[in-house]
Amino acid sequence: MAGHTFSVDLSQPLAFQVGHLGGAYDEWVHKPIVTKGSPRFFGNGFIELFTRTRWWEVPLFWLPVVWWFVSYPTKNGVPRNHVTATVVAGVVLWTLMEYCLHRFLFHIKTTSYWGNTFHYILHGCHHKHPMDDLRLVLPPPAAAVFIVFFWNLTKLVVPAPHSFALMGGKLLGYVIYDCTHYYLHHGKPSHQLKKYHMNHHFRVHDKGFGVTTAFWDSVFGTLPSNSDTTKKKLNPWTMIYKIFKNGF
Repeated sequence: MAGHTFSVDLSQPLAFQVGHLGGAYDEWVHKPIVTKGSPRFFGNGFIELFTRTRWWEVPLFWLPVVWWFVSYPTKNGVPRNHVTATVVAGVVLWTLMEYCLHRFLFHIKTTSYWGNTFHYILHGCHHKHPMDDLRLVLPPPAAAVFIVFFWNLTKLVVPAPHSFALMGGKLLGYVIYDCTHYYLHHGKPSHQLKKYHMNHHFRVHDKGFGVTTAFWDSVFGTLPSNSDTTKKKLNPWTMIYKIFKNGF
């Protein structure tokens, strides 16, 4: 767990240490520590509080927002079947956004101090401590930054009130993604479902970027070569159902 000139002290807050690893950061962060512990990020207890999130906080916080987005066009005269189709399109569009964010932002290569620090807080911590259940889903304040950006982008491209339904679908897709991701790590999925995602963590972290579906990995050539990881498609609706039926 050492860089060329710097060693990370896991007993101390990590956020402002990892930047010192420089070019050794990428190798360090992809050597996972498989424990259920939740390492400390910051020395400040108040800031630290906002880095830990229970999985159920995501649907609890965002599903009412989804409902508001979806109900708005219905109240403004858009036929329900049009709203439904647009919401479904939003969920499908989210799967592409999920893939792109995971591949190009969450797995960006960094070597600078602040680049390493930002990457570790955003996603690197999940690869270093993949079983940390409090650092797996995105805290709502952090997610809000992305959601506000994509909402403003959606309004530029799609006129209201259909933009509301499309955004509602994308936000619903995000909720499914975060719950699915948590379930793959801490639930009881079938062997094939878990194997696909664990392959990304422990074997080839530069492939298998899809979480709710392997479709875009197949389209863009990042499907893991082991055919056993791709035989069974990921079904997020089934997994969300099992979360509430079987628990964790």
